[in-house]
Amino acid sequence: MTDSPAATGRIFPRVFGRALPIVDRAEGATIWDVSGRAYLDAAGGAVVVNIGHGRRSVAEAMAAQAAKVAYVHGTSFSSESLETYAAEVGALLPVDAPAIYPVSGGSEATETALKLVRAYHLARGEEERKVVIARWGSYHGNSLGALDLSGRRPLRRPYEAWLGRFRHVSAAYPYRAGDPGAHALGSTEELAAELERTIEAAGPGTVAAFVAEPIVGATLGSVAPPDGYWPAIADVCRRHGVLLVADEVMTGFGRTGRWFGMDHWGIRPDIVLAAKGATSGYWPFGFVAAAGHVFDAVARGGFVHGFTFSHSIVGAAVAREVLRILRDEDLVAASATKGERLLSLARQRLGAHPHVGDIRGRGLMVGIEFVAERETRVAFPRARRVTEAVVAAARERGVLVYSGTGSANGLDGDLILLGPPFVVTDDELEQIVEGIAGAIDVATR
Repeated sequence: MTDSPAATGRIFPRVFGRALPIVDRAEGATIWDVSGRAYLDAAGGAVVVNIGHGRRSVAEAMAAQAAKVAYVHGTSFSSESLETYAAEVGALLPVDAPAIYPVSGGSEATETALKLVRAYHLARGEEERKVVIARWGSYHGNSLGALDLSGRRPLRRPYEAWLGRFRHVSAAYPYRAGDPGAHALGSTEELAAELERTIEAAGPGTVAAFVAEPIVGATLGSVAPPDGYWPAIADVCRRHGVLLVADEVMTGFGRTGRWFGMDHWGIRPDIVLAAKGATSGYWPFGFVAAAGHVFDAVARGGFVHGFTFSHSIVGAAVAREVLRILRDEDLVAASATKGERLLSLARQRLGAHPHVGDIRGRGLMVGIEFVAERETRVAFPRARRVTEAVVAAARERGVLVYSGTGSANGLDGDLILLGPPFVVTDDELEQIVEGIAGAIDVATR
């Protein structure tokens, strides 16, 4: 029997109609394909890579653990790598007396957190607490539960028939506050009052949790809330017995110039989600960190949950080595310093561009939003596919960026997100901005 396209295996692509180069190797902030062409990884993949590509010590830690023991089921054994990592990362988390539940990534972390919220309230005899509130303009993952929680409308649209169990409040998005269709507010008072009204409308003792990103990443392009927002939101949640869940999948492990995004406001959530930078992309790994009072309640009542590849021994060994590098090389501080430099360069080079509406960011997570008109903030129509054109033109210039669409009204709205590795050099930051500037000129002419 001879092979035919119908009989041979092939890759199901992430995006149709795009011919992808074959990657060969990577080091620092640079990726090479098999033809020898170099690309500056200004996106850190999907804002994942923080310690840089090609770290031999991470590969050695991975190999050493795999050679010793690669897999056991989480119901049969714990391991030294897991126990040690939990202790080391716990000291850095913005959570009181944390206990971590290791998983394989951000979507699994969201699903785990949702079940954990429910298990907590059941253990306390509050069975009516089943309403979970999130925000429009948010992103919490692509599994069905995580997608339903998310407020990223372009991703929700094909699957709306299967969604609808969670409630949403406005995005904390000052740039688009009040714009038709944006579902955005810009003041702390309005945002906190809206959350309180939503909790009260759901009924006394029925709301289980409020879930949000400390700083919104891919959906809105590094949007920080207005001053005072997080203390006010935390107060609303506490007064109503609602668990505060911080999705730090993108903002964690130094990405915003602090260990975790909530550190900018000194807020201690009840539950924190982490992934991406936890292993800098070297292994699929994430976790949910539950505060002591959450863990204690669930430990009494039990937790019906689990994944085949949760509690990964190799994943914990990799995460521990990544954590060591972040600490020993002071890379969280580097993210803060280099992020200020990147933001400054972007504003100097692009701040007066007629189609750049806003440039914003914290640490090495910088968003650039494009508009048809600066004065009115009117977005390009989606049919123009401006984001896609910018991404393609930047790639032609050897710069990889992360894209976002739908920020203005759920359909229109174009932006890119920059999240290079924390080891990026000043010269590379300048190359990134110049490459993007040229790409924007081509895409918006």
